Amino acid sequence: MPSVMGLLEQRELTARRRLDALREEADRIQAELVAAEREWNEWGIARSRVGEVLSPGEGDTAGPNAAEEPSDRGAPPALPASSEAAKPKSVVLIWRAGLARSADYQRIPQAFADRGRLGQGPLTCQEMADCFGLDPVPAKVEALRSKAKRLTARGWLAEPAPGRFMLAKAVAGPGGGS
Repeated sequence: MPSVMGLLEQRELTARRRLDALREEADRIQAELVAAEREWNEWGIARSRVGEVLSPGEGDTAGPNAAEEPSDRGAPPALPASSEAAKPKSVVLIWRAGLARSADYQRIPQAFADRGRLGQGPLTCQEMADCFGLDPVPAKVEALRSKAKRLTARGWLAEPAPGRFMLAKAVAGPGGGS
């Protein structure tokens, strides 16, 4: 007959091995999480940079030779003093047949087009924030509400009930600018 102390030591050893295995798995997952966050941040930076390069009205004011003359090699470039030069305003065109979606606002109508294909109904701005992976904090929700209202005013979206938005019927139909 085995001793009680021997049984307790055996169970303790089993529990210790399980604990060590779980810690190793947690460390591996943590390392993967750090790598995934780094990649996500890099893609966000890339998208931001491409957006800066492709934004309309942002011309080179220094001329073509400006890139060849670095000012301070160790210091980051100086930011513009005025707040107007910080970011251009988004332009939402009035919808008409055959018109392509605006680059700044294309993900909202695209999300509604996807929902329409799946037979799903209108969304609230809170639900839109969830769809886009945004934190459902008031600032983000209100920014989406402002964009949705602007898209509604321009004919891209419809608001069948207060605070609920869907793709406008003209946009959703065949040849609707998608």
